[in-house]
Amino acid sequence: MATRVQRCGISGLLGIGLLATAACSKNAAQNPQAAGMQAMPVKVMVAAAVPVNDASEYVATLKSRDSAMIMPQVDGLITQIFVHSGDKVSAGGALMEIDPLKQQATVKSLESARAAQQANLSWTKQQYERAQGLAAAGVVSKQDLDQAKSAMDASQAQMDSLDAQVHEQEVQLRYYKVVAPRSGIVGDIPVRVGDRVTTTAQLTTVDQPGSLEAYVYVPVERSSQLKMDLPVQVLDSNGKVLADTRISFISPQVDNTTQTVLIKARIANGNDALRQSQFIRARLVWGTHRNPEVPILAVSRLAGQYFAFVAEPQQSGAFVAKQRPLTIGETIENNYEVRDGIKPGDKVIVSGTQFLMDGMPVMPMS
Repeated sequence: MATRVQRCGISGLLGIGLLATAACSKNAAQNPQAAGMQAMPVKVMVAAAVPVNDASEYVATLKSRDSAMIMPQVDGLITQIFVHSGDKVSAGGALMEIDPLKQQATVKSLESARAAQQANLSWTKQQYERAQGLAAAGVVSKQDLDQAKSAMDASQAQMDSLDAQVHEQEVQLRYYKVVAPRSGIVGDIPVRVGDRVTTTAQLTTVDQPGSLEAYVYVPVERSSQLKMDLPVQVLDSNGKVLADTRISFISPQVDNTTQTVLIKARIANGNDALRQSQFIRARLVWGTHRNPEVPILAVSRLAGQYFAFVAEPQQSGAFVAKQRPLTIGETIENNYEVRDGIKPGDKVIVSGTQFLMDGMPVMPMS
């Protein structure tokens, strides 16, 4: 009998002990600090709203405002090329020569005709002067004097015509030597000595280092937002801003093949970092808004969703790490723009995030 009572007492005590242990475990799970878990020191950054550009990026082409395309003004065979690609030339410097022999012969023939006409003009002038003297003495009639005057005038007109023809052909002869219209750097030379060229052939280019224009084609859906002086940023392949400029031209027409609107923006390019016909990235800044930023290293990604830990204060004055899903916007240098998930003033944890769990006690440090 006593043994049975003792057994029942022992069983009751064991049951009470198990219930107490379960209660303590539950409290420890709900409050890690109550279980004696040490707060982990972490570095935090207070999220602040910063201005963020509302922008779109497009592929653009650079074109020089000081580039001259060299094309011949006459047809013929190239006999000499005086420069190489990359050479610096002065305005009026010879670039190449087109065979001038036929044109030289034409000029020489006209010069000979002009010399013969000059002799004829001199003879008619002498005849007119003689007729004037005879007419004054009453030896020849007024009709003979008029005929001598007419012959002299006809000879003078013929002389003036030949002078004009010789000048025209001499000007034409100068076109057989192709010269630089301005000082600059010689571009690619696609022709060779012996090639026959026409007035539609491109011989080379002469470029002056300096200002460029970015040609950007914007989808017609955004054309209503285009306006003069809208900010434009020229970016390199890594997203670094190479130049800041503004829209200087908006096409009044839509390209019917691409359904885009052409805009232009001038670029100073003082350090020659950009080149003619180069493809670049152009960012059009439509406006600005304010959102918090967080460092990229403080953000983790799981199954396409972005997360960050925030040190949340508790009623006891302690802090715990809370994992929050984020909606990410633009990437600005080493930070993400956060459109949703973090508010200005939140303490974003920026160190030791790989060791954190949701609800874990933390000790924020600036």
